[in-house]
Amino acid sequence: MKRPLITTVLAISAATGLLVLFNTMQGCRPQTTQAVVQGDAAGKVYVRPGAFDEFYNLVSGGFSGQMSVYGLPSGRLLRNIPVFSVDPQSGYGYSEETKGMLMTSHGFVPWDDSHHPELSQTDGIPDGKWCFINGNNTPRIALVDLGTFRTKSIVEIPYCAGNHSSPFTTPNSEYVVSGTRFSIPMGSDAERDVPIESYRENFKGTVSFIHPEPESGKMSIAFQIITPAIDFDLSHAGKGPSDGWFFFSCYNTEQAYSLMEVNASQRDKDFIMAVNWKKAEQYAKEGRGRKVPAKYLSNWYNEETHMTETTEVAEVLQLDPRELKDLLYFMPCPKSPHGCDVDPSGKYIVGSGKLAALLPVFSFEKIQKAIAANDTVGDFAGIPVLKYESVLHGEVKKPGLGPLHTEFDDKGNAYTSFFVSSEIVKWNVEKLEVLDRVPTYYSIGHLSIPGGDSRKPWGKYVVAYNKITKDRYLPTGPELNQSAQLFSIEGDKMELLLDYPTIGEPHYAQSIPADLVRPREVKFFDINKNRHPYVARGEKESKVERKGKEVHVWMTTIRSHFTPDNIEGIKIGDEVYFHVTNLEQDWDVPHGFAIKGANNAELLIMPGETQTFKWVPKEVGVTPMYCTDFCSALHQEMQGYVRVSPANSNVPLKAETRSVDAGS
Repeated sequence: MKRPLITTVLAISAATGLLVLFNTMQGCRPQTTQAVVQGDAAGKVYVRPGAFDEFYNLVSGGFSGQMSVYGLPSGRLLRNIPVFSVDPQSGYGYSEETKGMLMTSHGFVPWDDSHHPELSQTDGIPDGKWCFINGNNTPRIALVDLGTFRTKSIVEIPYCAGNHSSPFTTPNSEYVVSGTRFSIPMGSDAERDVPIESYRENFKGTVSFIHPEPESGKMSIAFQIITPAIDFDLSHAGKGPSDGWFFFSCYNTEQAYSLMEVNASQRDKDFIMAVNWKKAEQYAKEGRGRKVPAKYLSNWYNEETHMTETTEVAEVLQLDPRELKDLLYFMPCPKSPHGCDVDPSGKYIVGSGKLAALLPVFSFEKIQKAIAANDTVGDFAGIPVLKYESVLHGEVKKPGLGPLHTEFDDKGNAYTSFFVSSEIVKWNVEKLEVLDRVPTYYSIGHLSIPGGDSRKPWGKYVVAYNKITKDRYLPTGPELNQSAQLFSIEGDKMELLLDYPTIGEPHYAQSIPADLVRPREVKFFDINKNRHPYVARGEKESKVERKGKEVHVWMTTIRSHFTPDNIEGIKIGDEVYFHVTNLEQDWDVPHGFAIKGANNAELLIMPGETQTFKWVPKEVGVTPMYCTDFCSALHQEMQGYVRVSPANSNVPLKAETRSVDAGS
């Protein structure tokens, strides 16, 4: 069994004075998988043929820009959902209807870096309606509809650079919140064109509050809060007594801008930032902010027309905490914090300093008392800094090395991932006592418990998402898929049940009972409600029409033919739009469409749906087209031909599907 790279361990341990502690803990931990995995583990994850998993596990795709869906406890990959990246399998980002989902103020951006799924909530409990996920590189947030498991809405975030710190929902999903990873200069061209070394004077950050419309899922930015020039990592909303507040982990209080691994790791403590979002909402409604120019796009997929609708917005409302004094407060937190997690009671906030040898747990009640008493140790860039000892519930001593992220069960316990010591540690929130620890064998990043960041954890399992997987699977070259590991948390001791590879980088995930999602699932689209402008609801409505250099084909598919399947009169220089409607009204009978030599992906059209394929022919001749998705015993026969003639040709435009006598 391989351990994490010892050079990394030595470097971080030496920097934090933890090497002795690390070696001590290693001696207490199981050294083989056999010491951890019990004989009945396979039975606990077995889902017999025809049976269903208990949970949907929604996992970020990291640098793939997508989201994948696994079943728990089986670990089976159920679906890969394209979000910020084009997908040849489904035609997402290739069809004319979905290209608009990837439009931004920078133009068409077919890729992003997705880290954090976040389930929509009602009264602080996941409700099975939506799942949000962030685009880190070109700052965006997407909304995935859990009825269709499709991306329904994407909003761009202005005045944000690196949207890592998102998305995090309020307890009733009134807002999805995003903090910028990188602070940047903002304003006019002259205000943005400044020396990098003027970071402290000229750079700023933002926290954005994005409102999803409850019925449609359309998203818009309600307001932003300007922040000092620091970096935000993770966040969670308060709940119960702390409802109305948000808590963000912050690093780089040194305000460094070069060689960050050294220069942004100097101080013993950085911050947790407490945001009074209810007060910010009030100020925004009272007009206490300032509207500033800001070009951003909001894209929404209309499931009646089966098309993307894009709204371009020209301004955003910003609130300045230097003027509105009761919006932001800082709390010292050791050291370079990553996770910032609120327990199910809403009473406690856990900070996870990546370079700390302890876990600080803050008390919301004490935070409020410190604010009321002005119990501070000064300010940071004009924001009050509350006294550490005054807001602290207590510290978990010697829990492990490199704490990253904490989630909770329904029994008052917390589970924290430790990147350096490669383990999950279970501890009691009230008593701050370590109860159990299990190895993950490779460097763990986030972990996930069903409902584990909500008011009602379902518990039962914790899943570890590992950053390194070498030697865990058959080798497939220098790059192996990263891994997840499923542990049971039903007993006093955690038990490793399953180890399986994942798509992309499984940065974070959330899980929800399948029974909350399945009542909303869409099996097919009602063709009678299809409002696509080029829909053909039956073969009699299929046709072809020329509009100058554009040729539009109203096409239908049904097992096992296209109508029309013979098209003539296309000329070099034409742009041909195949508007393909799937006439099926049965579950899981998609049809595909592709044409030879197209500089595009296929289409994959669901029952009752219309999708459009754009083709620009480059050469004269007869070109075949065919169905790409196996649909029946006669799938191979589901094909046709398009005749392309020279630009000056007089061949009439026509389209047909006809029977041919076998003897003719």
